[in-house]
Amino acid sequence: MLEKYMVTKQLIAKDLLSIKAVFLRPNEPFTWASGIKSPIYCDNRLTLSDVRVREDVENGLAEIIRREYPEAEVLMGTSTAGIAHAAITATILGLPMGYVRSGAKDHGRGNQIEGRLEKGQKVVVVEDLISTAGSCIEVAEVLREAGAEVLGVVSIFTYGMQKGVDRLAAAALKNVSLCDLDTLVDVAVEEQYIAPEDKARLLKFRANPSDEGWRN
Repeated sequence: MLEKYMVTKQLIAKDLLSIKAVFLRPNEPFTWASGIKSPIYCDNRLTLSDVRVREDVENGLAEIIRREYPEAEVLMGTSTAGIAHAAITATILGLPMGYVRSGAKDHGRGNQIEGRLEKGQKVVVVEDLISTAGSCIEVAEVLREAGAEVLGVVSIFTYGMQKGVDRLAAAALKNVSLCDLDTLVDVAVEEQYIAPEDKARLLKFRANPSDEGWRN
């Protein structure tokens, strides 16, 4: 099973690179909203637009849930990027789904959780991207306050940033991702998306995004 999972991570890395859901530009870094210069940009929404990649992603997420969270009763997507993935994966698994808003509505019933959720139900959160893990932790807290038992998170890609790892641990929240930065940069070198010497620069960025020493 471990060998199959490792192959899956490599497959997803190739998928993300092939449709340019992930851009690697160590020599022309992107600027994040925080002002941080980044050699990587990830937009997993593009996976929804490619039928082959979408099938790999959703079947991969379903397999993780079967293996890691066999007791799951409901899938809950993060708003907004996780909603479609939660819906498709829930269809594959034959499970109900819903999603959690970033804030409660200011009209109607004022819901923050959309979809039916009963107290005590076992929930898996579906997220597209894990960086500092803030959004999925907020979603888990909302679900826990509503009485759900949050089994953990599944996501398409994780940077593996220490801040995110620490925050997930502090929140007692498990995350399992289809792909990670280590796998992605290995595949990127093999497929000649980046030069071999750029691998260390990308991993150095991941270690401390606020330190621009990786650019030298």
